[in-house]
Amino acid sequence: MEGHIQIITAIDHMQQQARRLLQTGKTIAFVPTMGYMHEGHLGLVREGREHGDTLIISIFVNPTQFGPAEDFQAYPRDLDRDVRLAASEGVDIIFAPEAEAMYDTAYQTYVDLELLPRYLCSASRPGHFRGVATVVTKLFNIVKPHVAIFGEKDYQQLVIIRRMVRDLHFDIRIIGVPIVREPDGLAMSSRNAYLSEEERESALSLFQAVQQAEKNVAQGVRDASQLIHEASELIRSYPYTKIEYVALCDPETLKNVDRVDGPTLIALAVWVGKTRLIDNTILEPIEN
Repeated sequence: MEGHIQIITAIDHMQQQARRLLQTGKTIAFVPTMGYMHEGHLGLVREGREHGDTLIISIFVNPTQFGPAEDFQAYPRDLDRDVRLAASEGVDIIFAPEAEAMYDTAYQTYVDLELLPRYLCSASRPGHFRGVATVVTKLFNIVKPHVAIFGEKDYQQLVIIRRMVRDLHFDIRIIGVPIVREPDGLAMSSRNAYLSEEERESALSLFQAVQQAEKNVAQGVRDASQLIHEASELIRSYPYTKIEYVALCDPETLKNVDRVDGPTLIALAVWVGKTRLIDNTILEPIEN
């Protein structure tokens, strides 16, 4: 039910509010977002509502996770709409800081994991996960949540954050929420707004490739190279597509695998026109 929602932009104000909530015994559930909210974000919000007395979301397009040639300036933003959607889902507080406050001119501290960022998106997005790990650490220190909710669509990000939380001993429970899809299967993403009508049709190739891999594994295919080849051929059969990667890897370490002998992540990144899209699922072989 829609209700009063508090919008906080100042970091010290957010920290003070978080301390007050903790002092009164409230549990804080937190959903970090970059805004331009869609049903995928709202699924995270609804999950968060189940895990805390106070539900806080952040809306912050984080500059340090965008490369020089990426879409930081063009990334879609609509704070008024985001506020309406958040209020309709019972969000208590929106934290929407300014970039200049999060990263002042003398800023020089970053969080950088050693191994997990080397896989999947690393080749095309060097430094991306350093920016993600840094901003999430900062947001955790500001919002002080007990529970934080992330989407499984950004699977590598989720694995990295879970590892970071363990390594740095954050007293925060991380919950992953399954991908939310359009009725035709396209994974919901703020970047879907970039797609033309024709590109939108080609974007369905990602989900279809994931489905094909699931079907092949169910039929007994275990060879990773064969699964990757068939998924890639399906994607290439559509116009406007350019594959960045199709990978089969260990769901925890993200290391590539040669065979699907247990739960295996299939992850893919594909350019559709000028829009970079990702998708994934866990392949579960069933032994006869």
